[in-house]
Amino acid sequence: MRVALFVTCLVDQFRPSTAEATVEVLERCGCTIDYDPGQTCCGQPAFNPGLQRQATPVCIRTIHRLDAQLDAGCDVIVAPSGSCVAMFRHAVELLHREGDQRDAEAAARVAGSAMELGSFLVRRLRLERLEASWFGRVAWHDACHGLRELGIQEEPRRLLAEVRGLEMVESATCDRCCGFGGTFSVDLPGISIGMADDKINELETLGIDAVVSSDVSCLMQLEGRLEARKSRIRGLHLAEVLAAQETDPAWAKARRAE
Repeated sequence: MRVALFVTCLVDQFRPSTAEATVEVLERCGCTIDYDPGQTCCGQPAFNPGLQRQATPVCIRTIHRLDAQLDAGCDVIVAPSGSCVAMFRHAVELLHREGDQRDAEAAARVAGSAMELGSFLVRRLRLERLEASWFGRVAWHDACHGLRELGIQEEPRRLLAEVRGLEMVESATCDRCCGFGGTFSVDLPGISIGMADDKINELETLGIDAVVSSDVSCLMQLEGRLEARKSRIRGLHLAEVLAAQETDPAWAKARRAE
């Protein structure tokens, strides 16, 4: 299967290891990767606070570049992020209103073809076996856009259950917002930090090595607070866990204790 990879802004600028892990996982599953280095933002940072006119030209550019990849033979668009995939769905209405018919039609094609990584692996590839191993105890964080807009909940849990050496612990706050919310964390930092700390207070009672999620925005928020609190818990993207191939449990445990 030929995959058009959409690398989100936050992955590109702050966590390129997530993109590398995504490519590794997809290639291990037999996919061919098609990446357009000219791709840019999906427009979400402007769209979410209501700046729709500012979001429109950014969104149009990205939509047409992805649509061109579909025209060139890509079967699906995959992103290591639920929030950007959700934005592609919002783009259909946005460009129907703010763009022209050609823009809206391209947006509909992109929205119909775009999938978050974990959802793609389970729903489209129907992946049943993973060549992945990561030794440790983790809790899953349901990113808001993935859970509430895309309905992604069981897919990442099914994938993590197949990772050799990984012990999954269900968090009571797994579906609570981390407090990032894009510009929300800038406009209302006190509330944002409080929301993150509420989650971390519970995570720290679970004896976990890492909190895993599918959106780098959530991981940045949680890791920032974990570091500020000098917590031993680290943040990992789903792709990073699925790409891992650890072989020595003792070495892995010692490394995480450093």
